Amino acid sequence: MDWHQINYFQKVASVQHITRAAEQLSISQPALSRSISKLEDELGVQLFDRKGRNIYLNRYGKIFLNRVEQSIKQIEIGKQEIWDEIHPDHGTISLSFLPSLGIHVVPDIISSFQKMHPNIKFQLTQASNRQIIEQLKSRKVDLALTSLLHEDKEVNCQALLTEELFLAVSFDHHLASWNALDLHMVKDEPFISFKDDNVLQTIINDLCKKAGFSPDVVFEGDDIGTVSGLVGAKLGVSLIPELHVLDRSKVKLIRVNNPVCKREIGIALLKDAYLSPVAERFIQYINRFFKNH
Repeated sequence: MDWHQINYFQKVASVQHITRAAEQLSISQPALSRSISKLEDELGVQLFDRKGRNIYLNRYGKIFLNRVEQSIKQIEIGKQEIWDEIHPDHGTISLSFLPSLGIHVVPDIISSFQKMHPNIKFQLTQASNRQIIEQLKSRKVDLALTSLLHEDKEVNCQALLTEELFLAVSFDHHLASWNALDLHMVKDEPFISFKDDNVLQTIINDLCKKAGFSPDVVFEGDDIGTVSGLVGAKLGVSLIPELHVLDRSKVKLIRVNNPVCKREIGIALLKDAYLSPVAERFIQYINRFFKNH
């Protein structure tokens, strides 16, 4: 059973005349008759009673027509829903992002974007880098704002901004009076790092390796807020970006001169995947946003 058969059946049921239905469908009468016969064979029952050149929908045909019309109505609704979702003026964008970007970066972008496009909706998800890549591959999200450390052949990434990473120490730490230092100066300090699914763990390990040591990790946190809280409790030091929510009465951020400590943040999307007009519009806006900030 294919879509043409369904359409042909609905037209014949409406007209109840093979010749007129064939003319309206712009197909030959024999082709239309074969299509209806094939449909009846597949269903195992006649849908029409035939009297001469006229045909009449029987009770089986009426049962089937009712379901056909419901199905066509649902398909039309589905088409309209898709058109609404991808419409560049009032569609929906599914966006995943790192939790640290949810403090001000993502809210700032969406707020300014919706001032220009108030009818566009967002479906937002916070996730780790690893989860974000999985969400893109499974097509659960259209776009993602994430760290660009991961390389994946299925994902396209475009750099947007560079975030400096600072050495975080408690306010009464013996290095708290310093404004800048080299990373090797904390080689003997206990480190607060991140769990495996957070790319900052990999960044910390790589930076410490460049400084000539392996960090002595005593705790691992899920997010930057937790890590900074552990640092403020005098349990170790860490490398984190500067965020407005950090308790600066307990944590001192110190610039690292050597090696340069940073992470690249960018927009990621699945290669060769369909991108709706509204998502393309948002990507263009994001690029302009970061060029102007």
